Amino acid sequence: MSAPQTRYETICTPQIKICGITAPEDALACASLGADAIGLVFYPRSPRYVDIRKAADICSALSDAIARVGVFVDADFDTIMEKINACGLTAVQLHGNETPELVEQLSDAGVKAIKALYINKKPGLDAAPLYPAAAFLVECAGGALPGGNAVCWDWGSARAFAEERPMILAGGLSPDNVAEAIRAAAPDAIDVSSGVEAAPGRKDIQKIKTFIQAVRACQTNRSPRRVL
Repeated sequence: MSAPQTRYETICTPQIKICGITAPEDALACASLGADAIGLVFYPRSPRYVDIRKAADICSALSDAIARVGVFVDADFDTIMEKINACGLTAVQLHGNETPELVEQLSDAGVKAIKALYINKKPGLDAAPLYPAAAFLVECAGGALPGGNAVCWDWGSARAFAEERPMILAGGLSPDNVAEAIRAAAPDAIDVSSGVEAAPGRKDIQKIKTFIQAVRACQTNRSPRRVL
């Protein structure tokens, strides 16, 4: 199964997604500081979980210039489409053991689907050719919940993947290390959650500002694609 023939606009620095947003005011702060996207977690076990009503409130507060990504773990097609239609999501991030068939079904429905792959567990980077995804989020599994669980890892091990496929880098990122991660992996986008929080689900605005400034100041020798 081949990837969709998507045309990507090149940009100067990686795009920035602030994930785990739970309040409209945090989403608006991210947008005002220059984030390209916010992430809404629809996984009930996550401390950053939002229900459909709260997610709709957050999305409606934002302009169309900000991408609104719904994060799902092993949800079915109908559940995902319900959230997309109710909340006005512009993309979905699949963070479990979703099948290539689900990704294809979403793509056929006009949904931008981002599939999470892992350095150290399945689905691994070698599974990428199976998924007709618009982009891949790459991280290192390191905790009880799906995702990076704030664990730092060898970001440079994903660089070869980023050269071949549209890639969002995640896992253990913070204002202090994001420049190092970008130089190591040369990703198209950066995804951060706990690294810019005051508490699980509530963002620290100063950390977000510092994080975005660090990304915008970081140049690589490869022009990132616009993937969000």
